[in-house]
Amino acid sequence: MRTDSSPGTLPAREHLPAAPAGTPVLDVVIPVYNEEKDLQPCVRRLHEHLAGTFPYAFRITIADNASTDTTPRVAARLAAEIPEVTTFRLEQKGRGRALRAVWSASDAPVLAYMDVDLSTDLNALLPLVAPLISGHSDLAIGSRLARSSRVVRGPKREFISRVYNLILRGSLQARFSDAQCGFKAIRRDVAQVLLPLIEDTGWFFDTEMLVLAERAGLRIHEVPVDWVDDPDSTVHIVRTATDDLRGVWRIGRALATGSLPLDRLTRPFGDDPRDREIKDVPRGLARQLVGFCVVGGLSTLFYLLLYSGFRVFTGSQAANALALLVSAIANTAANRRLTFGVRGRGGAVRHQAQGLVVFGIGLSLTSGSLAALGAATSEPAHSTELAVLIAANLAATVLRFLLFRAWVFPDRRDAETTVVASYASYASYDTAQFRARDAADGPWRDATVQLMPVRPHDTDARDFR
Repeated sequence: MRTDSSPGTLPAREHLPAAPAGTPVLDVVIPVYNEEKDLQPCVRRLHEHLAGTFPYAFRITIADNASTDTTPRVAARLAAEIPEVTTFRLEQKGRGRALRAVWSASDAPVLAYMDVDLSTDLNALLPLVAPLISGHSDLAIGSRLARSSRVVRGPKREFISRVYNLILRGSLQARFSDAQCGFKAIRRDVAQVLLPLIEDTGWFFDTEMLVLAERAGLRIHEVPVDWVDDPDSTVHIVRTATDDLRGVWRIGRALATGSLPLDRLTRPFGDDPRDREIKDVPRGLARQLVGFCVVGGLSTLFYLLLYSGFRVFTGSQAANALALLVSAIANTAANRRLTFGVRGRGGAVRHQAQGLVVFGIGLSLTSGSLAALGAATSEPAHSTELAVLIAANLAATVLRFLLFRAWVFPDRRDAETTVVASYASYASYDTAQFRARDAADGPWRDATVQLMPVRPHDTDARDFR
């Protein structure tokens, strides 16, 4: 993954201001490779639709990926005949490479792309970009898998698409429904931050962009689309699927090892309501409760397994003490990292010592429960012991959470004040200066992001449809 870039932070979300006459608000990119037959009808149909329905100025950019037929001449002729059409030539193939190049150079505040076959109904284009123009969302994608979508395609493509999205959900915890639909849009300021972090230059570019955006907390808007399969598509399904699985493995490994610089994207806008301090509303309480319950449930299962194992060769009191000690150490470590978000080794020993005190309280509760059970009956059944221990552990769990939150991992108000202040500084970013600077640099220059140099291993042998 690329970790050498410093994209910085973004200004707060806002509705796109009225632009001067002739300045495009939307730039629709059409990546093509050897599409001499389909390019002209596609561009003319798209231009007719935008001219008749889109209320803002727009541009259509043809991104030619090293075509070897007459596609470049067709693109040049369209650009000469239609003022809103431009052409961009790349000497290497790769849909991701084309989108990165054009999006990085574009001056339009909203960037989109669609496949040349126009499989997606164009009536979904305005609903796609409207949330980006209003400032509500950061990215928007067309979804063929939404319940209200109307899709016509063969069973093989349907199966592959659904299996791929299930893989994304299972391996990368993706929540978006359709990663591969060739119908997406993104705000330019968001693209400036995301593009330097995306490594793939081919078909996996879309998935990588969405995973990074979702993990960073950006808002992804999904639009149900009507979609008709193109029977003449030149996409190599097996090769594309194989490369996509390699991409999933690469992203999953990067997320697991922490090599992705997602801290550069987390809360980038400074207007997240979760960062607002509201009187009488504890900060992060809901998230901490959920995390604590999950960790507690797993710890209880771990404790019961340990107790059952220790009970084979020792008495109930000793088995309970040993199982509770081991599970308490694991519970403190898990809550430290997952529930209360404490990272690094600083204070870990102190936290474990305090956790052992909490363990002592829990031991007193559970041991007292066992003692009371022993006083009530001389030889209680094993299932009865487990039931008593579960009830005692539930009571101990409530007390443990309160002690963890108030004593072991207290709310660091000073740190939070610093974070809130930093978010406020992001929100107060002078967007007027941001736009003025871009305008001074000219329409095809970007003061924040420069085009990434093409690397020797960036070649992509896959064809565009």
